Amino acid sequence: MSTPPAPRASLLLLAYLAFVSLGLPDGLLGVGWPSIRADFEVPTKAVGLLLTAGTVGYLTSSVLAGFTLARVGVGALLAGSTLLASLALTGYTVSPGLAVIVGCALLLGLGSGAIDSGLNAYAAGAFGPRHMNWMHAFFGLGVAIGPLIMTGALSAGLAWRWGYGIVAAAQLALATAFALTVRAWRRAPTDPGAAAAPTTPAVRVPVRATLRLPAVWSGTVGFALYVAIEVSAGLWAFLLLTEGRGLSGAVAGGCVSAYWGSLFVGRVVQGVVAERLGTRLVLRASLAGMVVGAALIAVPGSAALAVVGLVVVGFAAAPVFPLLTLTTADRVGAAHADRAIGLQIGAAGLGAALVPGGLGVLIDALSVQVLGPALVALAVALFVLYELGARRPTRPVGRPGPESAQPLSGPVRPVVEGR
Repeated sequence: MSTPPAPRASLLLLAYLAFVSLGLPDGLLGVGWPSIRADFEVPTKAVGLLLTAGTVGYLTSSVLAGFTLARVGVGALLAGSTLLASLALTGYTVSPGLAVIVGCALLLGLGSGAIDSGLNAYAAGAFGPRHMNWMHAFFGLGVAIGPLIMTGALSAGLAWRWGYGIVAAAQLALATAFALTVRAWRRAPTDPGAAAAPTTPAVRVPVRATLRLPAVWSGTVGFALYVAIEVSAGLWAFLLLTEGRGLSGAVAGGCVSAYWGSLFVGRVVQGVVAERLGTRLVLRASLAGMVVGAALIAVPGSAALAVVGLVVVGFAAAPVFPLLTLTTADRVGAAHADRAIGLQIGAAGLGAALVPGGLGVLIDALSVQVLGPALVALAVALFVLYELGARRPTRPVGRPGPESAQPLSGPVRPVVEGR
């Protein structure tokens, strides 16, 4: 893979801010929901309606964005999607009841999914491993800032609506910045030997040609497995450490924070490491580390090993999502990259929604101790999928048809089609 030239500082800053904005609403809901529920006099479980609506919107727009990005242009897509997210959050602030908020959650999911898919597709061709990892690290920063905004508003005696209003204003400012830089996002790198962003392919291929590529679907499954591990570990770790390993709530809460912190630090650190050692080596080591960390969590009885395992899983998992996104064009061919990334982002959302919920059902039926073995099974499946892809024979990238696709973790090669 040719190394892209250094991205423009202004576009890089906007990309970072966009990923912060993706995390902010997630952080708002957890703190704000008790107040929302009380205002609208609805049961606690009604939050599921918001989560379902948001997931449907996210899945829909992330997949559609991948299939329409070449026609719309990434700058226009980001400007429109961020504006939609701002309008949805504004709807939260003026909503008279739960039904309106559910509709706003759907709109917010539509905006967020398109931002996620569009930026990942652009960054896969325009950013190197370091900036790709750092961009994803800023999502975690947004998730961390969201609760602080809502907590600050409530502590000041303001209604929960103010928290959403503040974030809506920030989203509107970001949408304006994207609108003012639409042409800059379309501009290809000036280095003729470097890969251009996969948003302006020279060769248009039929949709069915993309959907026939085995590498597209193996990559899609890989993303679903990865996000299932990341979200399940973060969601159920507190319950495991308190009910399963005997830690106090305060200590367990700090350990869960350490898990998310290790994910953030891992993306910052390993972004630099991947640039120096190569994405394939870092991906293989990271996937192996996830298996080791999951195994430590699965060891019965030991709270200390479970905590160490959580931190290991977080740090090891950190570069997997951004680096798999970065190398999508090498697996499927540049002409298919936008569509494949859209499917991958959609699968990631599906994995985050279904697998943790399924684990919750298992935990209710059996015990919280099932979390460790489940994480081991998911991590092993992801590692095996990666290794099978690495050993699959490939043909030259330029050949037409499905043969041009590369494996899930195949060697990084120059891709010239559509670049």
